Amino acid sequence: MTLSSLKEIIHMDPYGIALIGCGTVGSGVAKLLLEQPDRLAARAGRKLELRHVVVRAAQKSREAMIPQHLLTTDLRRVIDDPGVQVAIEVVGGIDWAKRAVLDLLAAGKHVVTANKALLATHGAEIFDAGRRHQRAIAFEASVGGGIPIIGALCQGLAANQILSLQGILNGTCNYILTGMVENGRAYADVLAEAQEQGYAEADPTLDVDGTDAAHKLAILAQIAFGIAVPLGTIKRRGIADIDLLDIRFAKELGYTIKLLAEAWLEPAAFLPSPLGRGGGKTGDQLAMHVSPVMLRQTTPLALVRDAFNALFVVGDAVGSTLYYGRGAGQMPTASAVVADVIDMAVGRAQQTFNSLRLWSGNHRNIVLREPSTMRSRFYLRMRVEDRPGVMADITRILANHRISIASVIQHEALDHAEAELELVPLIIMTHTVATGDFLAALAEIDRLPSVRPPSVYYPVGD
Repeated sequence: MTLSSLKEIIHMDPYGIALIGCGTVGSGVAKLLLEQPDRLAARAGRKLELRHVVVRAAQKSREAMIPQHLLTTDLRRVIDDPGVQVAIEVVGGIDWAKRAVLDLLAAGKHVVTANKALLATHGAEIFDAGRRHQRAIAFEASVGGGIPIIGALCQGLAANQILSLQGILNGTCNYILTGMVENGRAYADVLAEAQEQGYAEADPTLDVDGTDAAHKLAILAQIAFGIAVPLGTIKRRGIADIDLLDIRFAKELGYTIKLLAEAWLEPAAFLPSPLGRGGGKTGDQLAMHVSPVMLRQTTPLALVRDAFNALFVVGDAVGSTLYYGRGAGQMPTASAVVADVIDMAVGRAQQTFNSLRLWSGNHRNIVLREPSTMRSRFYLRMRVEDRPGVMADITRILANHRISIASVIQHEALDHAEAELELVPLIIMTHTVATGDFLAALAEIDRLPSVRPPSVYYPVGD
């Protein structure tokens, strides 16, 4: 920075900031604001002034060295301070955070948030309030931590119709699956390690059952496709039940297992009528889910390890693009939060907010596709009696549901107990089939006297 430009910044009014929440991410934000003032002022064109830090307990020791006079337990100090232009919400949760954000917008403050659960469940109400009070909301840190995926979709890929999103959006799950795949360790053991390392919460349910990834997918769908997706409509399946056997057989077949959040836009011109009476232009359809998926070991997403995130995005003009980085953690997330604050100070975020009109209801004619109509290849593992005719019974059921077989693996019994019962594992990889047809066939197979249910299945992404 030159001396003249520094003098210009010094003489500009500072940009007033309030930080709501000072846990892991909040401490990282405070570190950047307090320890890098010159760098941030140069990027923002003016001094970024931290005026308040709202916390639950003002006397609690914190990682960031925050001056005591900035700490408060009273949100009203922020609401009533005309010197605060933007409030950063990193407190987490939904109910209190929602009330706080609505009050801050009503008081004339712009809002930066990392709260994916809040936006996924109350995005429309929050964004309507922002428009009503002529204040902007920025949320880069809500998806992908330090990966600038929101900015890429809103700005860098703005000329495109996004056709598909396929991502590893939960670092906890990816860390656990990496340990299971690479070291043959049991789910419970790797989960315990993830908790010790700070990658997993004491209660990891929202991570491992797919809810966290579904929150993020709902936000991405709003930006990429202009559709508000209720969380309950996103079919999700977690990783807690993944067996090391399936990881072993996936390796034999040249695959690995990843928890993916996926969405595909299917133009109306290529869809049959919902009544099965030929083509019908009923609107584009969006298919979405969160699920463990078998990926070929050489594909880019299959190579993403540990707590890293990645998102594979296909646009109609740009083609395939890949975004990769740390999807969580103190400083990567703080990086995204402070980038939003700089955009607010410069005025870019306000222009983006006004032009995109997210959660406005002004989206194209897009409807959610029924999960049963989604088409995929499938991996199927069954425990079957080791006797003649079993394979014929299974293949007959698959044929009756128009399911063809791509490959088959049958091993001898894997342990003494299975051998005593004369049970062996049978693994089938199918060709592409409608999910509803596959599940109907699976239900029939599990009712065969020669099969010990429940059988295990995963979609296959090629």
